[in-house]
Amino acid sequence: MKAVEATSMARAGKVNWVLFNPKTYATILYLLLSLPLGIIYLTLAITGLALSIGLTPIFIGIPLFFGVAKLLNGIVNFEQSLIRHILGLPVPPVSVPNQLQPEVGQNWLKRMVKGFDGGLFIRNLMLVLLRFITGIVFFVVMVTAIALGLGFIALPVVHIILMNEMQLDILENNLFRYFHVDWTYNQQYLLYVGVGLVLFWIALRVVNGLMQIQRRIMYVDESYQPSSMPVEAQFHAPIQSDYDGYQGNQPTQEKMWLA
Repeated sequence: MKAVEATSMARAGKVNWVLFNPKTYATILYLLLSLPLGIIYLTLAITGLALSIGLTPIFIGIPLFFGVAKLLNGIVNFEQSLIRHILGLPVPPVSVPNQLQPEVGQNWLKRMVKGFDGGLFIRNLMLVLLRFITGIVFFVVMVTAIALGLGFIALPVVHIILMNEMQLDILENNLFRYFHVDWTYNQQYLLYVGVGLVLFWIALRVVNGLMQIQRRIMYVDESYQPSSMPVEAQFHAPIQSDYDGYQGNQPTQEKMWLA
């Protein structure tokens, strides 16, 4: 039941009313920082793997490799928690292992090898690489979209400043003159500001869409998926319930036999 509730809450990470929602501007800050963070993550991963491979003959590379695997896992977990915090998603339930075996007396290297998951390591490495690529692409798309909207909004102010300070008319040769539309500057200002507001609203929608894509790329919703019940538990569950029902009806049957 808790897993189903967590899944429904995870789907509520959508952002509505983008213009007045603080999640939108938190997303903008996240995408602005995505470029340097992606570079740092990729640099740490490549440097750590290169050093671990190069130092393997002197045995230092083996523990360094497992340390890099832990580092990649920590980076992915940090990115997932950061996206959950920005979108206002709940904290996922902590998965408890089925069997906890004591590790007393085991070597630290054996503990590291035992806790290493090859599939998880490959997935984390690919996620760090995708984080670097999406950081560049999303940064360029977001900056272009927002700059286009803000540019149209600020165009009247820039035109007035240039006309007063430098006597430069940047709206002298425009599309209105080409189509022989005699609009005054005030009318053009209203049109440019209206187009800029629409473009800025579209840019904010694009920003939130990029955040949802990043959310799916980083497997944020994976922590909310309900764990499947083992086959053995599914097999014994109906048998146990029938047996309990039989025990509950047994005293009544004995009373009827005595009567």
